[in-house]
Amino acid sequence: MLAKVLSAALVGIDAHLIDVEVDIAGGLPQFSVVGLPDATVRESRDRVRSALKNTGFHFPAKRITVNLAPAGIKKEGSGLDLAIAIGILVAEEIISPQNVQGRVCVGELSLDGQVKAITGALSIGMSCRPNYTLLLPAENSQEAAVIQGVTVYPIHTLPEAVGFLNGTVSLSPTHSDQEQFFSTRPSEDDDYSDVKGQEHAKRALEIAAAGGHNLLMVGPPGSGKTMLAKRLPTILPLMEPEEAIETTRVHSVSGQLSAGHSLLTVRPFRAPHHSISDAGLIGGGTIPRPGEVSLAHNGVLFLDESPEFRRPVLDGLRQPLEDGHVTLTRASGSLRYPARFMLIAAMNPYVFPCTRTCRCESDSPHRQRVSRQALAPARSFRHRLGRERETNQ
Repeated sequence: MLAKVLSAALVGIDAHLIDVEVDIAGGLPQFSVVGLPDATVRESRDRVRSALKNTGFHFPAKRITVNLAPAGIKKEGSGLDLAIAIGILVAEEIISPQNVQGRVCVGELSLDGQVKAITGALSIGMSCRPNYTLLLPAENSQEAAVIQGVTVYPIHTLPEAVGFLNGTVSLSPTHSDQEQFFSTRPSEDDDYSDVKGQEHAKRALEIAAAGGHNLLMVGPPGSGKTMLAKRLPTILPLMEPEEAIETTRVHSVSGQLSAGHSLLTVRPFRAPHHSISDAGLIGGGTIPRPGEVSLAHNGVLFLDESPEFRRPVLDGLRQPLEDGHVTLTRASGSLRYPARFMLIAAMNPYVFPCTRTCRCESDSPHRQRVSRQALAPARSFRHRLGRERETNQ
C-alpha cells in the first residue's frame, strides 16, 4: 500500500514542504530512503525501526521504500523521522489516510519513541498554508505558534501522535501572542548609564546608534571599549515584529535559540574571537550554516582587537555591509542569509605595549589592516527596513 504524509525540510533559513511517500510491498525485508537524503536522513531508518518496535507497533518485515519529494531538494536533518514513522503506520492501515491529509508532521524520534526538538521550527511554521495543521515537538510548538494562522499541536511521543491522528487522544493547540512578547520584553543586564566618563566615546556611539553607522574605537587597553560596545544594543531602537521574526529564524536554524525564547525581541550582540575562520564569520561549511554576520542580523557585530583578525576574514565583511545579506554558492545551489548589522570594531593605537608616550604613526601597517571600506557609513535600521518593504511590494 502507498501512503503520503506531509513534512518539511530546511534549505538555508527557509523551509520547504516535503511529500513523504511510503510504499510497502512484498519481497525480502529492505528499508531504503530515496529523494536526495543526507547521512542524517538515511540514518532515520534505524531510528524509526527502533521507535516503532519499542512503542508496541509492528514493524513490517517487507520491502519498504520511502521517497522524499521533490527529489531536487537536498534533505538535511532529523526532522523527517516522525513523518516516515507515521507513513509506515498509514501504509500498514493502522492510521487512516484521511486522518493525515493537511497535517504536517515534523520531529526527530529517539529509540524509545520520544519526539525530540528540531531546529528551524519558526521557518517551518511560515512554510505551512493557513488550512494546514502542524504537529511539532512540544519544545518547538511555542516557537512555531508565533506565526498567525497556523495551528500547532505539541507532540511528546510517537504513540501520542498516532492517537491524535486516530482521534483517540485529545490535544490542545499551542497559542502564542506576538503582542505579549513585545509588551513584556526581557530586562537588560547591561545599562548604558553604567558607563562613567568617556563622554566623547559615548556621544560617538549615540550618533552611530541613531544613524545606524559603523564605528571604529581606538584606545589603550582598559579604556572601556568593550564595555561601551556591549551596552550599545540597549540604546538601539526596539525591534519591529518583522525584524524579530527574521532574527529569530536565523538563530533557530543555527540552533542558537535558547530554551523558552520562542521570539527574540532584543537586538543581538555578537563578539567573535579574532581566531574565527571565514566560514565562522561569513557562513558556510560542509553543511552550510549562518555565520556571525547573520547571527548579528538586526543587531551589533563587535570585533575586538580587530587588527588581529586575518585579512581575508576582514575583507569578507565588505559584501554583507554593502548588500545586507550573504550569498553562499555551492555546486548544489545558492543560499542567501540576511546580514544587516552595525559593525563596531575596536583596536589599540599601537602594536607593542608602550610604557612611555606612544610614537606609533597614525598610518602604521597595524592600523591599515582594518579596511576603511568595511567601516563605510551604513543606513539606519528604520531606513533599511522601510526600503526592504518597498522592494517586497
